[in-house]
Amino acid sequence: MKNPTLAVAIAFFSLLLYGCNLFEVHPYDGNIKGTKDINNSNIKLIEERYADKDTIRYAFISDSQRWYDELKDFVNSANKRDDIDFIIHGGDISDFGLTREFLWQRDILEKLKQPYVALIGNHDCLANGEEVFSKLFGNPNFSFIAGKTKFLCLNTNALESDYSNPIPNFAFIESEREKDSHRFEKTVVLMHARPSSEQFNNNVANVFQYSIKRFPDLLYCNNGHDHNYQEDDIFQDGIIYYGTPNIGKRQYLIFTITKEGYSHELVSF
Repeated sequence: MKNPTLAVAIAFFSLLLYGCNLFEVHPYDGNIKGTKDINNSNIKLIEERYADKDTIRYAFISDSQRWYDELKDFVNSANKRDDIDFIIHGGDISDFGLTREFLWQRDILEKLKQPYVALIGNHDCLANGEEVFSKLFGNPNFSFIAGKTKFLCLNTNALESDYSNPIPNFAFIESEREKDSHRFEKTVVLMHARPSSEQFNNNVANVFQYSIKRFPDLLYCNNGHDHNYQEDDIFQDGIIYYGTPNIGKRQYLIFTITKEGYSHELVSF
């Protein structure tokens, strides 16, 4: 082409027209490719596989948002075990709510041989992260039943909310107490941020504890967010809140639920 200026102009407008196929247009674009609706798909597997099982064993991890290599090592470690039924991720999959962060972490977790579900963390609520989380994993409040135990998974990241949606969602909690009540005898409640956390709306902490204690045989609660191992009877009522370290510490919790009760261990990898 004889006119170099015209050539540059054509090249520039070609990038404008086709750039969306070459680059991620915006880090918060919410364009999800690949596996979606992960929680619902894996909940179906969990409930089918373990409907009649007397002993349930699961791994609880959390806060993997910036520790990609460590998350890969966790997946490799978990895959070498044959005694884990499923994995629960306690939230903070992303650091800044970036679409790409969610996808990178999902692609690592998808290599697990066990089914897994993920809760929403406060970092996952940044920007339009909650929208991305919902597309990728599903509703931030959900539940499932394994054996005779209901796992009630809640969004408790009130600080990141504009209160257009209730957090914690007491209507959801109440509805779950009655839903499928004939199918479960025990309950475990999981959340990213525990009562007493700066993320939790502690004006309703006592009401929250009252609400979850109305579930059949509440065994204990799981949380992430604080990045360290915790074992606290926050309300001095016998219900222990177990916090798991961030995955960067190369540690996670394993819980075993039996007819007689439960046990747990802190695992290093």
